[in-house]
Amino acid sequence: MRGGESAIRLAVISLLIRGHLLIEDVPGTGKTVLARALARSLDARFGRIQCTQDLLPTDITGVSIFDPQALNFRFQEGPVFTDVLLADEINRATPRAQSALLECMEERQVTCDGVRHALPSGFLVLATQNPIDMEGTFPLPEAQLDRFALSTSLGYPDDEVLVQILEDQRGAHPIDALQPVADLAQLVAAQQAVTQVRCDRGLLRYVAQLTRATREAEGVQLGASPRAALFLVRAARAWALLEARDFVLPDDVHAVAHAVLDHRVLVDPRSRLGGRTPKTVVDEVLGKVPVPLVPQDAPPE
Repeated sequence: MRGGESAIRLAVISLLIRGHLLIEDVPGTGKTVLARALARSLDARFGRIQCTQDLLPTDITGVSIFDPQALNFRFQEGPVFTDVLLADEINRATPRAQSALLECMEERQVTCDGVRHALPSGFLVLATQNPIDMEGTFPLPEAQLDRFALSTSLGYPDDEVLVQILEDQRGAHPIDALQPVADLAQLVAAQQAVTQVRCDRGLLRYVAQLTRATREAEGVQLGASPRAALFLVRAARAWALLEARDFVLPDDVHAVAHAVLDHRVLVDPRSRLGGRTPKTVVDEVLGKVPVPLVPQDAPPE
């Protein structure tokens, strides 16, 4: 995939920490291509939901249907029963349909007629979203936004990258030739390696202070939750691992802070009119909370 290196890195981190990823940008910037490429890079089952206003919850999770031969009801699995699920243009689905993913994303299961159906242990949602001010969109509720470990955007490519994209797609789409580079067993091993990356207690306290500061910042209606702190530490560990280190530095926390925190910060209407955004709030918090001293060339104690 041309351009968007930071978004690609965050997508890989989402795999390493088993965290769902939200990709928000205007149409045509490659959101779906990134999600498809990530899924195809794994030798795993892939499912896709094209979210529209007439999408029903059962179109996502599945439904119990009557079997006339067995004279009983059986559960017909929906597209959510897969390893990697692409929810394309998720905010074009109605809030009722969006809520069908809440249990799936948090508990990795589906409850139908009082019966729980387990999803694959490595279940991952890659969701794309159009800007909320576009026609025909429904803003994701805060409870669902909080279930996404990371959020990112791609932006428009510069002229040189766009020329390369035009050349690459003169014939077939390059994604059609993309082959898996890892299987699920290798992914699980990599996820386990992330958990072994050491994080100093002082850094854990720093993460706690950062998330609390987002809730106490001026003009903030809703700040980062304890779930956000968990994902911030996990993402920092994954970033450190990608940097070939087995310990976390404050720079690793800063590198993933916006991806983890921005979509969880809700600025009140008055402050939004004044130009305050979740990004400016997180920037302010990162500059305000004292950074702990951690050795730069040795693992933390």
